[in-house]
Amino acid sequence: LAALFGGGVYIAIAVFFSKMAVVTFGGAYAVLSYVAQQAVETHGWLDPGEMLDGLALAETTPGPLILVLAFVGFLAAFRAPGDLPALAAGLIGASLATWVTFAPCFLWIFLGAPSIERLAGNRALSGAMAAITAAVVGVIMNLSVWFALHTLFRQVGRLSIGPVDVAAPVWASLDVPALVLAGLALVATFGFRLGMMPTLALCAVAGLAMRMAF
Repeated sequence: LAALFGGGVYIAIAVFFSKMAVVTFGGAYAVLSYVAQQAVETHGWLDPGEMLDGLALAETTPGPLILVLAFVGFLAAFRAPGDLPALAAGLIGASLATWVTFAPCFLWIFLGAPSIERLAGNRALSGAMAAITAAVVGVIMNLSVWFALHTLFRQVGRLSIGPVDVAAPVWASLDVPALVLAGLALVATFGFRLGMMPTLALCAVAGLAMRMAF
């Protein structure tokens, strides 16, 4: 990458996404929690609203995880293309993010597959996996809170209490239409037992009507 493109954002993309592939557990939503916070808050490749847009668009298709990662890689390179045209840089960034995400995963599969039956009967390993599964619930909840805050509030700050530093909404920036849509989705899902697709369609139409009205 350094020889071809002079390094820059391309090396940052390769290091970040390959590290994410190696150290994250728990499936797509556990991964997205880490990617959202690092790509937005640490690297500054995109803002929270763009991350929300990427996730929303990806969720309308199969395989949302890799689509979100490609989206992040594209924007990261598109905005820092170096000597390349922005569009070409974005396509390289998206392809690079895809490659370095999956290469380590395939390595783990190939290394572990011959021993999978023996590992499945290992009590210590099973206990560790159960602990990881429990932790993943918390990670996914963290993702839900992060997205909810940035969806319902136009501004989100930080609140420090001793060693704890957490995101805190700016209450004056509450997005009332977004709150109404979230409430509508909850009522449709849990009150009227609508399926996912009817609920998404209902909220999309309601959101479009609100945007046109206001």
